Amino acid sequence: MEILQENPNETGPGLVVVLTYDGLCTFEFGIAVEVFGLARPEFDFPWYEFQVVACENMKVRAVGGVTIEADAGLEALDRARTIIIPGWRDKSERPPEKLLTALVKAHARGARCMSICSGVFVLAAAGLLNGKRATTHWQYFPYLKEQYPEILVEEDVLYIDEGNVITSAGSAAGIDASLHLIRRDFDSQTANCVARRLVMSPHRDGGQAQYVAAPVFEHAGRSISEVMDWARAQLAEPIGLPELAARGNMSERTFLRRFNEAVGMTPVAWLQRERMSRAQ
Repeated sequence: MEILQENPNETGPGLVVVLTYDGLCTFEFGIAVEVFGLARPEFDFPWYEFQVVACENMKVRAVGGVTIEADAGLEALDRARTIIIPGWRDKSERPPEKLLTALVKAHARGARCMSICSGVFVLAAAGLLNGKRATTHWQYFPYLKEQYPEILVEEDVLYIDEGNVITSAGSAAGIDASLHLIRRDFDSQTANCVARRLVMSPHRDGGQAQYVAAPVFEHAGRSISEVMDWARAQLAEPIGLPELAARGNMSERTFLRRFNEAVGMTPVAWLQRERMSRAQ
């Protein structure tokens, strides 16, 4: 039986809307529905209101041939607290002016906007990222920098929180940004419960690398993943590079190099992150 949790957010976190349009990315749309749109009987406090909002037609054809029918039109943005923009269908296509105007208006009154992957191009076209840090999927970095030089594009991060504008990287990073938003609105315990229902890690830091080339190593020692699994079971104990390298049957120099290649950070930084996650 689930234990109902108390939460200081007694008035509720407000209305979350997710935008739809022809060519919609179904995975990113599904992230918004799964995180914010499902009922949460495990919580004894108000959860998000949720609506699907049409940018153009009320019924759209998404990637894969799926048809999605919206709950409301752009007028719903007038009362939304959080607006989620899934990946935009074409980075070189300017979004509809009605959508851009509605976003600027909502942002001006204090609504929060969160993009997933190429959804950043909608926020960029609306001018909501000028002078701000932002990120997107790694393959879009060159185009975003070229077309919008006024944006401070940051690479190798999962998401960036600029207060009332949040941008996230490739599709799955939208889950990380969504859980981050829940931590902001509620607390870590609530975000962890949602992550548990999603069967995923409760926290990946926004500064974690998006993509790491992880070659297959041919050596007689244990794999990096085996060493990491061992270290996770020893987090309460002091662990240093010598212990990790010995566990992997490698020299410290070789282990450090291979760990960086496989994980995208040093063993010390990884251990700190794992201990923080465990504490949360």
